[in-house]
Amino acid sequence: MRKLALIATALAMTASVSATVARAETNEINFGVISTEASVNQKKNWEPFLADMSKATGLKINAFYSSDYAGVIEAMRFNKVQVAWYGNKSGMEAVDRSNAEIFAQTVSKDGSTGYYSHIIVNVDSPYQKLEDVLKCDKSIDFGIGDPNSTSGFLVPTSYIFAAKNIDPKECFKTVRNASHQANQMAISHKQVQAATNNSEDMQRLQASSPEDFKKIRIIWTSPIIPLDPLAWRKDLDPAVKTKLYTFLLSYGRIGTPEEIKHDKEILANLIWSPFNPSSNNQLLPIRILEANKAMMKIKGDAKLSDAEKTAKLEPLLAEIKKDQAATEKVESSPFKAQLAAFVEADKAGDQAKLKKMIADFAAQAVNTPTN
Repeated sequence: MRKLALIATALAMTASVSATVARAETNEINFGVISTEASVNQKKNWEPFLADMSKATGLKINAFYSSDYAGVIEAMRFNKVQVAWYGNKSGMEAVDRSNAEIFAQTVSKDGSTGYYSHIIVNVDSPYQKLEDVLKCDKSIDFGIGDPNSTSGFLVPTSYIFAAKNIDPKECFKTVRNASHQANQMAISHKQVQAATNNSEDMQRLQASSPEDFKKIRIIWTSPIIPLDPLAWRKDLDPAVKTKLYTFLLSYGRIGTPEEIKHDKEILANLIWSPFNPSSNNQLLPIRILEANKAMMKIKGDAKLSDAEKTAKLEPLLAEIKKDQAATEKVESSPFKAQLAAFVEADKAGDQAKLKKMIADFAAQAVNTPTN
């Protein structure tokens, strides 16, 4: 009942826009979950959370699991999924081609809003550092992430392979795409010699299979990556957006001590704390990373003339400049200040202030398209 009351307040704040925007109302939502691990494990952790969402919002929430990231992106594109948890790379693809917009960000169990990509090996492996893996004599079987994974594919491809002008297919004996969990198991059981992974999924492994966790050693860690976004379709009914937003931002923050404890235990199974507000702006570092990766590939292409390289590089340089300017603008934006105030209110446990701020954020998210 506590969240239904909150939702009623937030709905009143969005009533004017709901009355003027013609959208098909829905009482049923398909929630997409990207395939970082086997669906049987994901269901165990996601179903209690989605059940709470359904109970609090009065909406029927159906989980949508796919065998790869593209399945969730395409499902949202064709309105088979209306809300989804993505990584930043897959979230960017959904924003660019699936009518999606980001409205919230996951927060790590320890309260951080960033995580790291890793290269991992078996604890018994002779490989002690990244350079040992990159000898490129085709003796190593390498596990890489889904092509739409940020930490499993984009980050290692950008910071390692593109930066060093290395083609993984030319470097390793085999290269296989797999989920984070599958790559962990392949390393633990010595089925591949090296693989990509990330700090969040290493935490999940430590909790779910400590013996396998002990068999893995990290030999490379990336710069920090923004934590994962939640996105919805832009054309989702405003009243539904308000219900979802209010639930998600209130979950683990608003309620009795017993209710908050329950919520945080459910989130802890997902290796998360309560969500923060966000927008498409959280993708700016990923867009810059993607453009830099493309630039490095062009610069290292011996088949291109200098003139051809210049022609291909110019639009990418312009794109990076635009995104860097947008990033600077975000740092001094009212939203950034609001978010900082929200985090402080959360630390103080000021539920009255949080309720008001959540309603304000919800109204902004529904009434104003994200950037």
